[in-house]
Amino acid sequence: MENKSTTELQRLEDAARAAWLYYVAKNTQEEIAQKLEVSRQSAQRLVALAVSEGLIKVRLDHPIAQCMELAQQLKNKFNLVECEIVPSDPNTPDSNHGLAQCGATILERYLKSETPKTLAFGTGRALKACIDELPTMQSPQHNIVSMLGNMMADGSASAYDIVISMANRVNAKHYPMPLPVIASSVEEKQVLHSLQPVKSIFSLVQEADATFVGIGQITENAPLLMDGFINDNALDVIKNEGAIGEIISWLYDKNGQLLANATNERVVSAPLTINASNPVYGIAAGTDKVNAIHAALKGKLINALITNEHTAKAILKIL
Repeated sequence: MENKSTTELQRLEDAARAAWLYYVAKNTQEEIAQKLEVSRQSAQRLVALAVSEGLIKVRLDHPIAQCMELAQQLKNKFNLVECEIVPSDPNTPDSNHGLAQCGATILERYLKSETPKTLAFGTGRALKACIDELPTMQSPQHNIVSMLGNMMADGSASAYDIVISMANRVNAKHYPMPLPVIASSVEEKQVLHSLQPVKSIFSLVQEADATFVGIGQITENAPLLMDGFINDNALDVIKNEGAIGEIISWLYDKNGQLLANATNERVVSAPLTINASNPVYGIAAGTDKVNAIHAALKGKLINALITNEHTAKAILKIL
């Protein structure tokens, strides 16, 4: 909104007021028109503007039977502590629609706790979308901790960094990790891990009350490749080594076992906890992610899942 004119900003403020009156206070458009001293048509346009500008975030609070059944099947099969399945759009079954709202609801549950919590975060598009759905909150009692570096190979900031954007939204103490995601050598990684601030962050990650991670697939459109952390040659190598997925850049095979390879030797991220006692939420959906999610569940790299109907059905079909 920084580049909008004063008139446009005032228009958005009016739209926000109209939307609040309509969706929260349950006023009719006629009542909104009277309160804002505009015509009924103008009130209608203001509410429509609030929707088109993304000022309104809608959450559907309704137990859909099939989603609940799929969630229970996944919980039983993989011994999950929690599983949330959102409906899929039949026309776009690979869409992430709904994941962000569901993830944000779970995050709010932790953030509204008066008891101080430490929440650890990975990265990824779906996870960042969850953060974008959070309302502005005051949560100074909590710690928000990054599990991996937020720097690209050239030193620029990652576009999908979670911790800083979330901390600004919820006013919590945060611990970013200004390090590369993958070190240039094992020796460089050892130096970085020897830094006291990094050791402190890793300790917080280990003590986290809940962890939230994205799940990356190792395919031609792997996030590691698309985001510039590896090149095409490196992708071919790790595919030949059996990599099927990654969580905070740690590569694992079809059984959810971490690979003993040159790339994992240089990953700077916090160590993954296998079969963790506290919730580790994996947030991902889509046909190309099915095998990666299944492997993460099988290897107990995650013990909680947020996905959609289409993906859940495909996971359950894998023997």
